Amino acid sequence: MSNVTVRSVVYQIDGQPYESRLVFDSGDASSRPGLVMAPNWMGVSQGAEKIAQAVAEQGYVVLVADLYGQGTRPKNGDEAGAAMMPLKNDRALLRKRMQAALDALKSQVDAPVDTLKLATFGFCFGGCCSLELARTGAELKAAVSFHGTLDTPNPADAKNIQGSVLVMHGASDPLVPKEQLPAFEAEMNAAGVDWQLLSYGGAVHSFTDPEANTPGMMMYDAKTAKRAFASMHNLLDEVFKG
Repeated sequence: MSNVTVRSVVYQIDGQPYESRLVFDSGDASSRPGLVMAPNWMGVSQGAEKIAQAVAEQGYVVLVADLYGQGTRPKNGDEAGAAMMPLKNDRALLRKRMQAALDALKSQVDAPVDTLKLATFGFCFGGCCSLELARTGAELKAAVSFHGTLDTPNPADAKNIQGSVLVMHGASDPLVPKEQLPAFEAEMNAAGVDWQLLSYGGAVHSFTDPEANTPGMMMYDAKTAKRAFASMHNLLDEVFKG
Protein backbone atom coordinates (compact mmCIF):
# COMPACT_ATOMS: atom_id res chain seq x y z
CA MET A 1 0.00 0.00 0.00
CA SER A 2 1.30 3.40 -0.96
CA ASN A 3 2.12 5.94 1.75
CA VAL A 4 2.97 8.90 -0.45
CA THR A 5 4.15 11.85 1.63
CA VAL A 6 4.70 15.50 0.66
CA ARG A 7 7.26 17.52 2.58
CA SER A 8 8.76 20.96 2.08
CA VAL A 9 12.45 21.33 1.29
CA VAL A 10 13.76 24.85 1.88
CA TYR A 11 17.14 26.00 0.58
CA GLN A 12 18.91 29.18 -0.44
CA ILE A 13 19.88 30.55 -3.84
CA ASP A 14 21.88 33.78 -3.69
CA GLY A 15 20.65 34.37 -0.16
CA GLN A 16 16.96 33.99 -1.04
CA PRO A 17 14.73 31.12 0.20
CA TYR A 18 13.19 28.57 -2.16
CA GLU A 19 10.64 25.99 -1.05
CA SER A 20 10.34 22.89 -3.19
CA ARG A 21 8.17 19.86 -2.44
CA LEU A 22 9.62 16.41 -1.81
CA VAL A 23 7.18 13.63 -2.72
CA PHE A 24 7.91 10.01 -1.84
CA ASP A 25 6.51 6.78 -0.42
CA SER A 26 7.38 6.96 3.28
CA GLY A 27 6.69 3.25 3.64
CA ASP A 28 9.64 2.39 1.41
CA ALA A 29 13.03 2.73 3.08
CA SER A 30 15.01 1.60 0.03
CA SER A 31 17.14 3.90 -2.07
CA ARG A 32 15.14 4.95 -5.14
CA PRO A 33 15.77 6.90 -8.33
CA GLY A 34 15.36 10.66 -7.92
CA LEU A 35 13.42 12.91 -10.26
CA VAL A 36 13.38 16.70 -10.45
CA MET A 37 9.95 17.78 -11.66
CA ALA A 38 9.71 21.24 -13.19
CA PRO A 39 6.07 22.35 -12.93
CA ASN A 40 4.19 24.47 -15.43
CA TRP A 41 4.16 28.25 -15.21
CA MET A 42 1.93 28.16 -12.13
CA GLY A 43 4.91 26.86 -10.16
CA VAL A 44 4.57 24.83 -6.97
CA SER A 45 0.84 24.13 -6.72
CA GLN A 46 -1.65 21.48 -5.67
CA GLY A 47 -1.91 20.37 -9.28
CA ALA A 48 1.85 19.92 -9.51
CA GLU A 49 1.92 17.99 -6.25
CA LYS A 50 -0.84 15.67 -7.50
CA ILE A 51 1.19 14.78 -10.59
CA ALA A 52 4.28 14.23 -8.45
CA GLN A 53 2.34 11.93 -6.14
CA ALA A 54 1.21 9.74 -9.04
CA VAL A 55 4.81 9.49 -10.30
CA ALA A 56 6.22 8.81 -6.83
CA GLU A 57 3.83 5.86 -6.50
CA GLN A 58 5.79 4.19 -9.29
CA GLY A 59 8.87 3.96 -7.08
CA TYR A 60 10.54 7.36 -7.35
CA VAL A 61 11.54 10.20 -5.06
CA VAL A 62 10.24 13.37 -6.75
CA LEU A 63 11.23 16.96 -6.01
CA VAL A 64 8.77 19.55 -7.36
CA ALA A 65 11.17 22.40 -8.08
CA ASP A 66 10.44 25.88 -6.79
CA LEU A 67 11.79 28.04 -9.60
CA TYR A 68 10.31 31.38 -8.47
CA GLY A 69 11.18 31.65 -4.79
CA GLN A 70 9.37 30.88 -1.54
CA GLY A 71 7.23 34.02 -1.63
CA THR A 72 6.06 33.67 -5.23
CA ARG A 73 3.02 31.45 -5.83
CA PRO A 74 1.12 32.68 -8.89
CA LYS A 75 -2.67 32.80 -8.56
CA ASN A 76 -3.47 33.46 -12.22
CA GLY A 77 -1.97 33.60 -15.69
CA ASP A 78 -0.83 37.19 -15.38
CA GLU A 79 1.13 36.47 -12.21
CA ALA A 80 2.52 33.27 -13.70
CA GLY A 81 3.71 35.08 -16.79
CA ALA A 82 5.37 37.77 -14.72
CA ALA A 83 7.24 35.12 -12.72
CA MET A 84 8.13 32.96 -15.71
CA MET A 85 9.37 35.44 -18.32
CA PRO A 86 12.52 36.61 -16.48
CA LEU A 87 13.65 32.97 -16.46
CA LYS A 88 12.67 32.34 -20.07
CA ASN A 89 14.74 35.37 -20.98
CA ASP A 90 17.72 34.44 -18.79
CA ARG A 91 18.52 30.79 -19.35
CA ALA A 92 21.64 30.96 -17.16
CA LEU A 93 19.43 31.96 -14.22
CA LEU A 94 16.88 29.28 -15.11
CA ARG A 95 19.60 26.64 -15.20
CA LYS A 96 21.00 27.82 -11.87
CA ARG A 97 17.63 27.35 -10.20
CA MET A 98 17.14 23.92 -11.74
CA GLN A 99 20.63 22.88 -10.62
CA ALA A 100 19.82 24.09 -7.10
CA ALA A 101 16.70 21.91 -7.12
CA LEU A 102 18.75 18.91 -8.26
CA ASP A 103 21.27 19.57 -5.51
CA ALA A 104 18.45 19.82 -2.96
CA LEU A 105 17.05 16.48 -4.11
CA LYS A 106 20.44 14.83 -3.69
CA SER A 107 21.22 16.38 -0.30
CA GLN A 108 17.86 16.03 1.46
CA VAL A 109 17.67 13.35 4.16
CA ASP A 110 13.95 12.48 4.25
CA ALA A 111 13.97 9.91 1.45
CA PRO A 112 16.97 7.83 0.29
CA VAL A 113 17.90 8.66 -3.32
CA ASP A 114 20.15 6.65 -5.60
CA THR A 115 22.29 9.50 -6.91
CA LEU A 116 23.42 7.35 -9.83
CA LYS A 117 19.82 7.24 -11.02
CA LEU A 118 18.62 10.79 -11.58
CA ALA A 119 16.32 12.31 -14.19
CA THR A 120 14.16 15.36 -14.79
CA PHE A 121 10.72 15.93 -16.28
CA GLY A 122 8.55 18.98 -16.74
CA PHE A 123 5.39 20.46 -18.17
CA CYS A 124 4.99 23.44 -20.53
CA PHE A 125 7.49 25.98 -19.13
CA GLY A 126 8.78 23.14 -16.98
CA GLY A 127 9.52 21.09 -20.07
CA CYS A 128 11.82 23.87 -21.23
CA CYS A 129 13.42 23.85 -17.77
CA SER A 130 14.07 20.11 -17.86
CA LEU A 131 15.78 20.34 -21.24
CA GLU A 132 17.88 23.28 -20.07
CA LEU A 133 19.07 21.33 -17.03
CA ALA A 134 20.12 18.50 -19.31
CA ARG A 135 21.99 20.94 -21.56
CA THR A 136 24.17 21.98 -18.60
CA GLY A 137 25.75 18.53 -18.50
CA ALA A 138 24.04 17.56 -15.24
CA GLU A 139 24.45 13.85 -14.55
CA LEU A 140 20.96 12.83 -15.58
CA LYS A 141 19.90 9.54 -17.10
CA ALA A 142 16.95 11.21 -18.83
CA ALA A 143 15.22 14.53 -19.46
CA VAL A 144 11.54 14.52 -20.36
CA SER A 145 9.39 17.37 -21.66
CA PHE A 146 5.59 17.34 -21.82
CA HIS A 147 4.18 19.99 -24.20
CA GLY A 148 7.12 22.30 -23.59
CA THR A 149 8.91 24.81 -25.80
CA LEU A 150 12.10 23.50 -27.38
CA ASP A 151 14.13 26.61 -28.16
CA THR A 152 17.44 27.39 -26.49
CA PRO A 153 19.84 30.32 -26.94
CA ASN A 154 22.87 28.10 -27.59
CA PRO A 155 21.98 24.80 -29.32
CA ALA A 156 25.62 23.73 -29.16
CA ASP A 157 25.09 23.10 -25.43
CA ALA A 158 23.30 19.90 -26.40
CA LYS A 159 26.75 18.32 -26.61
CA ASN A 160 26.75 18.39 -22.79
CA ILE A 161 23.68 16.17 -22.46
CA GLN A 162 24.54 13.00 -20.55
CA GLY A 163 21.36 10.95 -20.88
CA SER A 164 18.35 10.26 -23.06
CA VAL A 165 15.87 12.96 -24.09
CA LEU A 166 12.14 12.46 -24.59
CA VAL A 167 9.89 15.24 -25.88
CA MET A 168 6.12 14.80 -26.05
CA HIS A 169 4.35 17.33 -28.22
CA GLY A 170 0.76 18.02 -29.15
CA ALA A 171 0.64 18.01 -32.94
CA SER A 172 -1.96 20.80 -32.86
CA ASP A 173 -0.25 22.84 -30.12
CA PRO A 174 -0.49 26.52 -31.16
CA LEU A 175 1.85 27.69 -28.38
CA VAL A 176 4.96 25.78 -29.46
CA PRO A 177 6.09 27.33 -32.77
CA LYS A 178 6.30 24.74 -35.54
CA GLU A 179 9.81 25.80 -36.49
CA GLN A 180 11.08 24.70 -33.07
CA LEU A 181 10.57 21.04 -33.94
CA PRO A 182 13.05 20.71 -36.83
CA ALA A 183 15.46 23.01 -35.00
CA PHE A 184 15.30 20.70 -31.96
CA GLU A 185 15.87 17.63 -34.14
CA ALA A 186 18.89 19.26 -35.75
CA GLU A 187 20.25 20.28 -32.33
CA MET A 188 19.94 16.75 -30.96
CA ASN A 189 21.37 15.12 -34.06
CA ALA A 190 24.35 17.45 -34.20
CA ALA A 191 25.19 16.55 -30.58
CA GLY A 192 24.66 12.83 -31.02
CA VAL A 193 22.00 12.69 -28.31
CA ASP A 194 19.76 9.67 -27.76
CA TRP A 195 16.46 11.45 -28.36
CA GLN A 196 12.79 10.84 -29.11
CA LEU A 197 10.12 13.28 -30.25
CA LEU A 198 6.56 11.97 -29.96
CA SER A 199 3.85 14.01 -31.68
CA TYR A 200 0.29 13.29 -30.60
CA GLY A 201 -2.39 13.89 -33.20
CA GLY A 202 -5.20 16.23 -32.19
CA ALA A 203 -3.54 17.26 -28.93
CA VAL A 204 -2.96 20.93 -28.11
CA HIS A 205 -1.01 22.62 -25.31
CA SER A 206 -1.32 21.40 -21.69
CA PHE A 207 -2.72 18.01 -22.67
CA THR A 208 -1.67 16.52 -19.30
CA ASP A 209 -3.34 19.25 -17.20
CA PRO A 210 -6.85 18.28 -15.99
CA GLU A 211 -7.58 21.97 -15.38
CA ALA A 212 -6.76 23.06 -18.94
CA ASN A 213 -10.00 23.98 -20.69
CA THR A 214 -9.38 26.44 -23.53
CA PRO A 215 -10.47 24.58 -26.69
CA GLY A 216 -8.01 24.75 -29.55
CA MET A 217 -5.26 26.18 -27.35
CA MET A 218 -4.82 24.53 -23.93
CA MET A 219 -6.92 21.42 -23.35
CA TYR A 220 -6.70 18.29 -21.25
CA ASP A 221 -6.65 15.06 -23.25
CA ALA A 222 -6.94 12.02 -21.00
CA LYS A 223 -6.00 9.48 -23.66
CA THR A 224 -2.93 11.42 -24.77
CA ALA A 225 -1.89 12.09 -21.18
CA LYS A 226 -2.06 8.38 -20.38
CA ARG A 227 0.05 7.54 -23.42
CA ALA A 228 2.58 10.25 -22.60
CA PHE A 229 3.09 9.20 -18.99
CA ALA A 230 3.44 5.59 -20.12
CA SER A 231 6.18 6.68 -22.53
CA MET A 232 8.02 8.48 -19.75
CA HIS A 233 7.83 5.47 -17.43
CA ASN A 234 9.02 3.18 -20.22
CA LEU A 235 12.08 5.36 -20.75
CA LEU A 236 12.82 5.64 -17.03
CA ASP A 237 12.56 1.87 -16.67
CA GLU A 238 15.05 1.53 -19.51
CA VAL A 239 17.63 4.07 -18.34
CA PHE A 240 17.55 3.05 -14.69
CA LYS A 241 18.14 -0.65 -15.30
CA GLY A 242 21.17 -2.11 -13.59
